[in-house]
Amino acid sequence: MSTKTLAVTGATGHLGGLVAQFLDTAGTMQRLVVRDPASPRVPRHGTVTDVTTAEFGDLDAATRALDGAQLLFMVSASESADRLVQHRTFIDAAAAAGVQHVVYTSFLGAAPDATFTLARDHYATEEHLKASGMAWTFLRDSFYLDFTEALVGDDGVIRGPAADGACAFIARADVARVAATILTDPAPHANRTHDLTGPRALTLAQVAATISRVRGTHITYHDETLDEAYTSRAGFGAPDWQVDAWVSTYTAIADGTMARVTNTVHDISGMTPLSLAEYLHSNPVR
Repeated sequence: MSTKTLAVTGATGHLGGLVAQFLDTAGTMQRLVVRDPASPRVPRHGTVTDVTTAEFGDLDAATRALDGAQLLFMVSASESADRLVQHRTFIDAAAAAGVQHVVYTSFLGAAPDATFTLARDHYATEEHLKASGMAWTFLRDSFYLDFTEALVGDDGVIRGPAADGACAFIARADVARVAATILTDPAPHANRTHDLTGPRALTLAQVAATISRVRGTHITYHDETLDEAYTSRAGFGAPDWQVDAWVSTYTAIADGTMARVTNTVHDISGMTPLSLAEYLHSNPVR
C-alpha cells in the first residue's frame, strides 16, 4: 500500500471522477487538483484531504497546487491546439513541486508518426515525462466504449474511413479501475507502460450490429473514402487539427493500430474488462 501523498487531476470529469471514487472505496487518501473548487462536480469523498486549484498551463499555480505531493495521477488535458504545451508546463510544475512519480493517461500506439494525430501529442508528453527525472507510468488506453454510440449519426449510420479494421474499445470505468489499483500501490509500476484494451477487437460493422441488437434499433456502418470523410465534417466549422483528429480516429482503426487486445486490465485490477454489449446493457438509454 502506498503511503505517498497522492494528487489526482481531472476529478470533475468522467475518468478522473471514477478514479477518485475507486480510490475512496480502497480507502486511499487523495488531494484533488481542479480548475474550479466550487464546482458541484468536485467529489466530496471522505478520503479527499484537500482540494487545490490549478490550470495545466499555469506553471506557478500548478507548482503550488502540487507542493508536498509525491505521487500524481495526470489525466490528459482536453483536446486543444495547445494541449501539448499545457502538458509540458504541468509536468515541469510537478517536477518543481517535488513529485516523485507521475501516472499519465496516454493512448494506445502513441508514437511520433501515429496515424491517430492526437496520439503524437501523447508520445511527446511521454518523452517529456521521461526526461523530467520523475518516475512515470503510462496508461495507453484504446478508444473508449463510452463513445461508440456517439459515432452513430441521426440517420442511424456510423460513417468513417475505417474499412474492415477493428478496435479493442475499452470502458472508461476499466481504465479508472486500473489507474486506482496502480495509485494504491505504485512502486511495481514505476517506469512501465501498460496497454489497456477491451476484451475483443470489433469492426465498426460489428459495433453497429451490437448496438442494433442491444438497443433494438437499426444501425449500420458506411465505409467512407478519405475525401468523403473530410467533406462530411467540413460543415462543423472545426479547425484543421480537430478535423484531422476526427478522421484519423477511423484511419487508425483501418490500419490495424487499434486491433491489439491485451490482458492488462485483468492482470492489474483482477476484473475482466467490459465488452460492448455488457457496457450497453449496464448503461441503458435514458
